Amino acid sequence: MLRLRTFRPTNDKIVKIQLHPTHPWLVTADASDHVSVWNWEHRQVIYELKAGGIDERRLVGAKLEKLAEGESEPKGKPTEAMRGGSVKQVDFYDDDVRFWQLWRNRSAAAEAPSAVNHVTSAFSSPAPATKGRHFLVICCENKAIFLDLVTMRGRDVPKQELDNKSLLCMEFLSRSAGGDTPLVAFGGSDGVIRVLSMITWKLVRRYTGGHKGSISCLMTFMASSGEALLISGASDGLLILWSADHGQDSQELVPKLTIKAHDGGVVAVELSRVIGGAPQLITIGADKTLAIWDTISFKELRRIKPVPKLACHSVASWCHPRAPNLDILTCVKDSHIWAIEHPTYSALTRPLCELSSLVPPQVLAPNKKLRVYCMVAHPLQPHLVATGTNIGVIVSEFDARSLPAVAALPTPVGSREHSAVYVVERELKLLNFQLSSTANPSLGSNGSLSETGRFRGDSLEPLHVKQIKKHISTPVPHDSYSVLSISSSGKYLAIVWPDIPYFSIYKVSDWSIVDSGSARLLAWDTCRDRFALLESSLPHRIPIIPKGGSSRKAKEAAAAAAQAAAAAASAASTANVQLRILLDDGTSNVYMRSIGGRSDPVIGLLGGALLGVAYRTSRRISPVAATAISTVQSMPLSGFGSSGLSSFTTIEDGFSSHRSPAEETPQNFQLYSWETFEPVGGLLPHPEWTAWDQTVEYCAFGYQQYIVISSLRPQYRYLGDVAIPFATGAVWHRRQLFVATPTTIECVFVDAGVAPIDIATRKKKEEMKLKEAHARAVAEHGELALITVDGPQTVTNERTALRPPMLQVVRLASFLHPPSVPPFLTLPKQYKVDGDDSALQKEMEERKTNEVAVGGGGVSVAMTRFPAEQRRPVGPLIVVGVRDGVLWLIDRYMCAHALSLSHPGIRCRCLAAYGDAVSAVKWASRLAREHHDDLAQFMLGMGYATEALHLPGISKRLEFDLAMQSNDLKRALQCLLTMSNSRDIGQDTTGLNLNDILSLTTKKENILDAVQGIVKFAKEFLDLVDAADATAQADIAREALKRLALAGSMKGALQGHELRGLALRLANHGELTQLSVLVNNLISVGLGREAAFAAAVLGDNTLMEKAWQDTGMLAEAVLHAHAHGRPTLKTLVQAWNKMLQKEIEHAPSTKTDAAAAFLASLEETKLTSLAEAGKKPPIEILPPGIASLSALISVQKKPVPAILQGSQQQQPQQQQQQPGKPLLLEAPPTATATATTIAPSDSSEATAAEANNPSSSTTNPGPILPEHATKEPDIQEIPIPVPVPVPVPVDASPLTTDSLS
Repeated sequence: MLRLRTFRPTNDKIVKIQLHPTHPWLVTADASDHVSVWNWEHRQVIYELKAGGIDERRLVGAKLEKLAEGESEPKGKPTEAMRGGSVKQVDFYDDDVRFWQLWRNRSAAAEAPSAVNHVTSAFSSPAPATKGRHFLVICCENKAIFLDLVTMRGRDVPKQELDNKSLLCMEFLSRSAGGDTPLVAFGGSDGVIRVLSMITWKLVRRYTGGHKGSISCLMTFMASSGEALLISGASDGLLILWSADHGQDSQELVPKLTIKAHDGGVVAVELSRVIGGAPQLITIGADKTLAIWDTISFKELRRIKPVPKLACHSVASWCHPRAPNLDILTCVKDSHIWAIEHPTYSALTRPLCELSSLVPPQVLAPNKKLRVYCMVAHPLQPHLVATGTNIGVIVSEFDARSLPAVAALPTPVGSREHSAVYVVERELKLLNFQLSSTANPSLGSNGSLSETGRFRGDSLEPLHVKQIKKHISTPVPHDSYSVLSISSSGKYLAIVWPDIPYFSIYKVSDWSIVDSGSARLLAWDTCRDRFALLESSLPHRIPIIPKGGSSRKAKEAAAAAAQAAAAAASAASTANVQLRILLDDGTSNVYMRSIGGRSDPVIGLLGGALLGVAYRTSRRISPVAATAISTVQSMPLSGFGSSGLSSFTTIEDGFSSHRSPAEETPQNFQLYSWETFEPVGGLLPHPEWTAWDQTVEYCAFGYQQYIVISSLRPQYRYLGDVAIPFATGAVWHRRQLFVATPTTIECVFVDAGVAPIDIATRKKKEEMKLKEAHARAVAEHGELALITVDGPQTVTNERTALRPPMLQVVRLASFLHPPSVPPFLTLPKQYKVDGDDSALQKEMEERKTNEVAVGGGGVSVAMTRFPAEQRRPVGPLIVVGVRDGVLWLIDRYMCAHALSLSHPGIRCRCLAAYGDAVSAVKWASRLAREHHDDLAQFMLGMGYATEALHLPGISKRLEFDLAMQSNDLKRALQCLLTMSNSRDIGQDTTGLNLNDILSLTTKKENILDAVQGIVKFAKEFLDLVDAADATAQADIAREALKRLALAGSMKGALQGHELRGLALRLANHGELTQLSVLVNNLISVGLGREAAFAAAVLGDNTLMEKAWQDTGMLAEAVLHAHAHGRPTLKTLVQAWNKMLQKEIEHAPSTKTDAAAAFLASLEETKLTSLAEAGKKPPIEILPPGIASLSALISVQKKPVPAILQGSQQQQPQQQQQQPGKPLLLEAPPTATATATTIAPSDSSEATAAEANNPSSSTTNPGPILPEHATKEPDIQEIPIPVPVPVPVPVDASPLTTDSLS
């Protein structure tokens, strides 16, 4: 329960400390007057300065700024050069601080029964006053420093501007009125309060005539009458009340009321919110007492001495559900945080925690004692308490997971009033709550729009809630920490007091007890009224620490607690998990004595569709954690509980983050079936909470850093995890999971998608239904049922597309103020004094009009995708769920809050997730069109592709995808035609009139545009054809193919694989005319390979041959003709050899210099006569089995058959051979005179390769074929039988061996 959140060691003692309400910032001042701003979440120092003396960095920075602005050297000394003196107070000031200060004062005043209407009404956010700045304000004796943490520019106000009196404390004054000027009040050493404007930096008001001594503390609060008041405490021991409502222009204000509070002076004052009563004031004084005052009569209610012999220096109002009876924290100069019980009890003081047990032992020197010098509780997260000590800053965390003792009851059908039951001061009470306005902004009526045409839910004003607290005349036996839970039917309420340990089950109808006993943990089944509990024997009582206490007595109590813990541990190890069921007659019956056969002690029970049991794994507890446990367990029953192993089993030492991940999450959580009591699945890491959907379709397991979401039907399937850290609880609402964390409220939209297992399960179910129907028919009609009559059968070709799971997170509420853009380096002196309010109002109005535009028919349209984050209620929350279209939450003061879900961006998603996609589409008319694509993607993820098609603002591209998903192929075709500009293609008229002839150029341009569009969406067209084929919609496929065929006829438009796919689809559809046209078009644009493929699909050998021949791919043509025994073989071979010969003859000679030419001439063979010039052999490559085209010339000299050597990777149309790679004919000499041979290989690729390298002598460089002969011809689909390679004779010439050297 109690652990160290973070620790920052310092050399000097920390004497002043303050927390920012919304950012993780902590400002401290030490005894040497060094001020430091620290981010406690990321453990980083944001800013440091020397406030007491002269900070050189700030002084240099100020001088540079003035030089940059062109100012000459100032006459006097700059304010940055003044010594600040002792730091008296540090604080933050920005729009967040201002809002939450007003909220705290107003909500405390609204608790009073006598509170006036305008206090209890919904609190509207004040207009931004600091314009995006985050001020750090340091009150020193000699000056006040205002430092903007955004621009790092500062303003120093010396005490000379405040009547030259020392500044000892400060407080910010503000009203909730719009355009308010931020004011800060300083308490002076002369007993006068001076008010400074943060706009003009001038003194605007004085509060005089009250104090005789120096003022030590200031605080604003609101009376239940709604009046803003300022209270001051001074060294003269007086508390004085002033009016803080600065609407009047009075320069001097006199006190409203003076009270003598403490002897020796007032040290601090704090406001305490009281449930169901007027707020109270808590003061501490130098006389070592703490006093509690009523704010209506201003009478003293109680006075105690928290710690004898020591004066308190800090006090904080505290309301934490883990300690319902403790409401004040205070600190003296020892090592404890002390807690004071509620005055209605004994008002005893308890040590809440021993801080020296939290810090790492190595930080504290052996002889050094830890001392606390200041303490502050977080204003919005009560589980965080920061203390300044002599060794550093300690931020402690008090069980952030504990929730208020309240449980929501199910709402009767048709009722608008909801109720929840809660425990306070040993009594059960009922909270009734509902929306007070009849025109509910979320119900879709016209009342949802305010007169300005603005969504109420889109604004930051919270919904007004009407709530009544009623007494139930049923006392509860204990007043310590309790956990409430409701059974699945809503008929029974369970209350567990884990620290006692004890439980009671109440019947909701008459609040009678139906079961009770000793138990620490209890969990309900979500499907039936049955529960599991962990039996527990009563432990030994622990001695109560006397009032005040001391460290010696605390140690004795800790030792006694350790003994009790040992006894309780032995009892806990034998405790069983027992199952009980509540029958209809209201009796409770045990139906399973013990569940699970494990011997490990149980440390957690989590209910749901399956029962989760967490076991303690054997892990050594560090001595630091052991001390912390014993300290906490030493608390008495009336304060914190006394069970040795109650809820403190999850206590960790503060440095648990240093452990290894495997050790951090042990696998110690087992799920069991409620029916069979058998384990389900393996061991899991222990979640902090679980949430199961009412329909048992989804479940969520909450861990510290993330939430795991799983689908349960048709079988367990992990969907994903969502990175929402520190979540305290969640509630399902169909496919929406509403999650509360200490700082935000999130909504997770979940859909399991469609997996193969879902389709298989659906098929199995259909088969089972058919079998059952068959069996019934046989049972009813006997053998007659087996007679079947064949009739016309309708085939439904429905494609079930797989869909991945979807998780989308939307933040609904947080503490942060909506971000505003900070002014860009605006100087403080440039502020306008006059007309500032009106300018601010104008800016607000402009922002409002920007957010909302009015659509046709007077419908208000939200321009933002999601609403601005609403304000999260303060403190730990119970999420009730969605009722009346709003999300209900209950806070620790037992107040109900409603979060609006009426912004169309959220509303549409909620409706779609709930299953009402039709209403979601209707509501989308209120959402700006540019956000419809985003919404359509969401609906597609939720499985509503058909409904998403009706969204008016979706883009054509998304419309096509949705139409394909929902099998609306006609609409998909229309989208494609629109996107590709090809709507008019294929609608040619037979005759041409004059206008047609004149518009031919325009048509040509249109066709060009259409082809470009078709090429861009070729893949989509092919997908559409396939989908149309799968669902037998031939006309749609034909339309798409018509466009593709047009694109295919253009040179280079479609890729090769697209052309092949097109040819196959045309053939499949019997579009032989289109296919032959496609072949001819492909031939005309020179795409021989694709044309041949199309012709092969068409089955036309002549056309295939023509495709190769007309595009110059003669090698492939010869191979095909030979394989198929075509009569045109000889002609083709001749044409091919002629082409090769032509390429050899036309090869240009390379340019060479004279020396190279001479050397080459020595190697070249010389022609002895002109007659020999005509005897050079022509190129001849023949397929096997064909006689030579010219007579063989036999030679007497020894001829040399040769094979070609050359590169196959030569570029097309490259006429020169590569240097250094001459094409030489080399081969071993043979005995007989044979011709040069080339053996064709087994494949067309080899043939084409050889075609690149025909035989030639050195004098005739080898030919280089064009591109189609060097690339691999793509004719794998055509079966061509190739005969065994046989040498091909080539006409030989009288070549000598010398000529081949």
